[in-house]
Amino acid sequence: MTRNTPRRCRSLAATVAMAWLSVAVLGEARAAEPAKVTPLMMKDLTGVAGKEILMSTVEYLPGGASVAHRHDANVFVYVLEGSLTMQVDGHEPVTLQPGDTFYESPDDIHRVSANASKTEPVKFLVFMVKDKGKPATRPVD
Repeated sequence: MTRNTPRRCRSLAATVAMAWLSVAVLGEARAAEPAKVTPLMMKDLTGVAGKEILMSTVEYLPGGASVAHRHDANVFVYVLEGSLTMQVDGHEPVTLQPGDTFYESPDDIHRVSANASKTEPVKFLVFMVKDKGKPATRPVD
């Protein structure tokens, strides 16, 4: 074994976890308008026992969206390109443009996450602080 083997194992574990996050977050995204999730980081938070962060970019093709879900985490969204419509229960939907942000609390049900455009893709950054070892997302009825 080389000195970098533990790093590679952690990297592989992070990649597998982020791939699972991609599937879980997007649930059954519309087959005609699939989403692309690119994992960027999964890391334990130093000095914050039991917490970890997940960071990824998400791209929806025109008309793309996710199904209703919840994260049980603090979720921060930053729009990089395009227009994104977001809504959590109890709040009106908002349409975000590049540079706009959105927040979901651990108690929120994420009702709408959709590309606001029928002709252009949207790309956004997702930064999540969650309990270590717990699912990044779960479906809602």
